[in-house]
Amino acid sequence: MAIRLLVALIALGLLHWQPRLAHWRHDAGFRRWVAQLGDTSGSGRVVLALLLPLLLCALALWLLGLPPLADLLQLLFALAVLLFCFGPHAFEADLEAILAAPDGASREAAAQALGEDGEHVAWRATELGEATAYAALRRRFGVLFWFFLLGPLGALLYRLTRALGHDDALRLDAEARGTARRFANALDWIPAQLLVFTLALVGHWDAVIGAWRRWHQQALPNSWINEGPGFLGAAARADIQVDIEGGEGYAEERSDPLAELRRLRSALLRALLAWLSVVALIVIGGWLR
Repeated sequence: MAIRLLVALIALGLLHWQPRLAHWRHDAGFRRWVAQLGDTSGSGRVVLALLLPLLLCALALWLLGLPPLADLLQLLFALAVLLFCFGPHAFEADLEAILAAPDGASREAAAQALGEDGEHVAWRATELGEATAYAALRRRFGVLFWFFLLGPLGALLYRLTRALGHDDALRLDAEARGTARRFANALDWIPAQLLVFTLALVGHWDAVIGAWRRWHQQALPNSWINEGPGFLGAAARADIQVDIEGGEGYAEERSDPLAELRRLRSALLRALLAWLSVVALIVIGGWLR
């Protein structure tokens, strides 16, 4: 776990220094492999598509553990995998592009990078906040959760499963696409739950937890497996819609998309620090045991 924490810190530091590293995506081999599986369909195609790259990743980790300086080689390999899984473009760089855009039309155009499956991100505080929360889950927190839990194999599994379920360039049959999406939603469930509670801790507890509870009360059982973790979007919307009573006793309407994006970016940074702190405490606890 200590090595994984070190790798995560290095990767996050590199992305902060050079966001274009997240654009590094040598996945042409994976795409050719998926295309070669055209004779298969459904869940079998998804299993075969994931099995080969995961086996190759496990084999690489084993081989790198044999020579001298094995720990260093495995660290560098894990770093490369993690940077790849943070792609296909840097989450923070997308937020900076929105904030730096010169006018409303440019900001709305830049905000589309946060969406998925061609969904339009409207230039309104709630829609922008919801899209930002989902992008943070899929391009940062989900990757980190599975990396900390299963190492490079976990991060790669998460990244490739999301690609199979949501990348239209990978031409899958409808059954395989649906299977991949359900699997991706299943991988999202635990990190999305943790992200909701972290945002509640660093933001507005009553509003976020209240929205989370209402979503679970109203949603059909296991609807998240087909539709995704909608409770995260509901929590992000509630955090934005809440009225704050100012020092003079008036209600502050939080409807400025730019202001809310800055506030949410800060909240997500605090959430990231909270996750890293918990992992650090686990590592220190293991040393002291």
